[in-house]
Amino acid sequence: MRVNRLYATAGQGLFAVVAVAAAAFAVPAGAVTLTIYAAQHEQTVDILTKAFTKESGVEVKIRNGEAPELASELVKEGASSPADVFFTENSPELQLLSEKGLLAKVAPATLASVPAADSGPSGDWVGVFARENVLAYNKDLIKPAELPASLFDLAKPQWKGKVAIAPTDADFLPLIGAVVALKGRPAALEWLKGLRENAAVFDDDEAVVAAVERGAAATGMINNYYWARQRVEVGADKMKSGIHYFADGDIGGLINISGAAVLKASHKQAAAQKFLAYLVGKPAQELMAHLDITFEYPLAPGVAANPALKPMAELSPPKITLKQIGDDRDAAKLLREAGLI
Repeated sequence: MRVNRLYATAGQGLFAVVAVAAAAFAVPAGAVTLTIYAAQHEQTVDILTKAFTKESGVEVKIRNGEAPELASELVKEGASSPADVFFTENSPELQLLSEKGLLAKVAPATLASVPAADSGPSGDWVGVFARENVLAYNKDLIKPAELPASLFDLAKPQWKGKVAIAPTDADFLPLIGAVVALKGRPAALEWLKGLRENAAVFDDDEAVVAAVERGAAATGMINNYYWARQRVEVGADKMKSGIHYFADGDIGGLINISGAAVLKASHKQAAAQKFLAYLVGKPAQELMAHLDITFEYPLAPGVAANPALKPMAELSPPKITLKQIGDDRDAAKLLREAGLI
């Protein structure tokens, strides 16, 4: 239901932007079909792949799933994988596939389309979009002056019963990796144990922001775009919640990178590289920035973000690299050790 309503909001804008997209990727229609393992939001993938096919003539077959599961499947499939491209919400799964030697090098011109810090350190995946961790809060239950200065505060006793989390959502895992990188594994485990005591647990970030909006939780740890999408659905004038941005480089303001890679096993390298180039090109980046669907920050320089987002220059994320965030494997172990899964 939520997906359908968001499509209805954006429909005409999509086709207007697609109509002016560059024709640089044109190939004979029907010549190639790419298989994409996709762990981005389904409506985002659907819009981008349809626009790519319209421009290039390259057909696309999509297998949707959760990032950790799809990455695990790609590792098992290895050189026999039918996948040509992996397009996902967060960097850790791309890092895992890179460490396993399963990714092809990205074309230099494609990598040069976005800041180097937002792509894989080995040059085998490219960053596409970004979003920030934030804290949603119900305005009737908590005042702005009472909001925490640090994400770590939410694990303290005074926050018991006042926070909601989705620890099994793939968006939560990079946050754990970042805490380990900056504070160490023991500190990360203690933080998670504190959250276990304090927090109501939900299946995903959408459920968290919905709980905050209806007053079932005072605050909730989410990525920024879930709140923005809730506002589109509910209406800005009817929203009962707001979002709190962590400042001064606090871990709570971690920026997550969505990225894409070509599998070494792919027999359609040229078309797969063409798709990556399309994702970071101005037409695709502007397409998503103009629609009230994804609410992610474009990474291509010179492309303005959706005006509903806080300007990227005003964010204060922690200083941490994608390599430091890691590949999610230890994050999952920590969740089990803390009793959150």
